[in-house]
Amino acid sequence: PRGSEGDCRGVAVAIRRIVLLGEEVLRVRGEEVTTFDSELNSLVQDMLETMYHAEGIGLAAPQIGVSLRVCVLDLGVKEGSEAGHWVLVNPMVAKTSKKTVKAPEGCLSIPEIEEVVTRFSKVTVSATDASGRPLEIEAEGLLARALQHEIDHLDGVLFIDQVSPLKRRLALRKWKKSQEESLDE
Repeated sequence: PRGSEGDCRGVAVAIRRIVLLGEEVLRVRGEEVTTFDSELNSLVQDMLETMYHAEGIGLAAPQIGVSLRVCVLDLGVKEGSEAGHWVLVNPMVAKTSKKTVKAPEGCLSIPEIEEVVTRFSKVTVSATDASGRPLEIEAEGLLARALQHEIDHLDGVLFIDQVSPLKRRLALRKWKKSQEESLDE
């Protein structure tokens, strides 16, 4: 089941700036969406365009500076997924497997940093689409991992919070160095 962005014809689409590690909005729990209107549809379209432009597979609203519980995902052709995207409003993990798996993760808000993160191998996520229609996604593999990653963003949690303190310090040191180098250029 795919979330839909509703009828967005005539809505101007913009590629938004992706918020980077260190900006407060990434650490705040997003607010529940209560109004399903053209403003939400516009936000969703901007998020999709921003995600595609950045060549990501998922994006949460806080990553573009909007503290709302909205995320979009599109795995493209990875893992034989269907074409198309998911739009999830107010998503929550309703059920998890007992089994976990470790795999590398990265994040558009922390470019060039990747760490191995342990996630549940299967999840069931409840949400609504951008029109307010309920949906449920049973996922495993990359989709399960991406859903957990994006929902964490909505709770103010980053993937580097899921690794050991030593790995987190090393990743943050590498991030800081890469940011200093980019300022020197």
